[in-house]
Amino acid sequence: MEIATTEYKNWLVELKSKIRSSQIKAAIAVNRELIVFYWDLGKMISEKQTAWGSKFLETLSKDLQDEFPEMKGFSVSNLKFCKLFFNYFSIRSQVENEITENNVVKLPWGHIKLIITKIKETTEADFYIQQTIENNWSRDILDLQIKSNLYERQGKSITNFKNTLPEPFSDLAIQTLKDPYVFDFIALDSKYRERDIENQLVQHITKFLLELGKGFAFVGQQYHLVIAENDYYIDLLFYHTRLKCYVVVELKNTKFIPEFAGKLNFYLSAVDSLVKQEDDNPTIGILLCKDKSNLEAEFALRDINKPIGISELKLTENLPDNLKSSLPTIEEIEQELKRLEV
Repeated sequence: MEIATTEYKNWLVELKSKIRSSQIKAAIAVNRELIVFYWDLGKMISEKQTAWGSKFLETLSKDLQDEFPEMKGFSVSNLKFCKLFFNYFSIRSQVENEITENNVVKLPWGHIKLIITKIKETTEADFYIQQTIENNWSRDILDLQIKSNLYERQGKSITNFKNTLPEPFSDLAIQTLKDPYVFDFIALDSKYRERDIENQLVQHITKFLLELGKGFAFVGQQYHLVIAENDYYIDLLFYHTRLKCYVVVELKNTKFIPEFAGKLNFYLSAVDSLVKQEDDNPTIGILLCKDKSNLEAEFALRDINKPIGISELKLTENLPDNLKSSLPTIEEIEQELKRLEV
């Protein structure tokens, strides 16, 4: 059924004029103008769809594609997304008149569709919008971060940063850590060791750094320190380019016990004395355990004077046999690492 009313035809003429104007502006600022146009289009559709019935979007889609065959984005599906986009953000006061100032216009359309279909709360959406802009995430990376529930994990680690680091450095450091850390790109059997986790994290260093977050630069695995003629080895050592400090990461394939914090405190003192430069900020420690009691962790950190964060780590374990058979064994991984070292 076609919509043949004079009102619709006049409205369509106005819309076509807006599209042509948008095409000219897009030559200057392609993405921003496209997103603003989709916002306006969503608003116009929302205002007219009830009056013109269920066939409105099908008719509009055909008319726009006939008039602008060289342009994409006028499918029925995308017109629905435009309406959803407008409705999603217009529920907040004043946003309707400020969309051009909203950070969402800096995102590609594919990113926006992902956010508005997978995130319910606009506060959480704002978080992912800001993180995408700051970290230059691709759509696949944004999807991965949403699936891993980054919003709920960011800044949730148990730390003593408020007592051991000056502000605002302490606040930035707190937001840098997560709880739990999700290393679902690692697949291990039930008998894995801490070194197995360590080796796979290094083997998948790109995904590991992505989970750690922006600013982490890998320095070394089993980083060697000599103290009082004794050898010590830090599991993983990083340098954080935004915090301007070294970060010691210790892995424990067990539940947290207070003694772990004492050992990590020892390593931080050593790095501060033997590795840290004068213009570096104090070294930070991250202790990753299979499980923890938040109360025990808080008690363990209460009187420690070095900055430490304690989080859980989540791995892919106990896979069905038919999936286990397709994954490399720990022995195979170790053999591959030895081959690469030759």
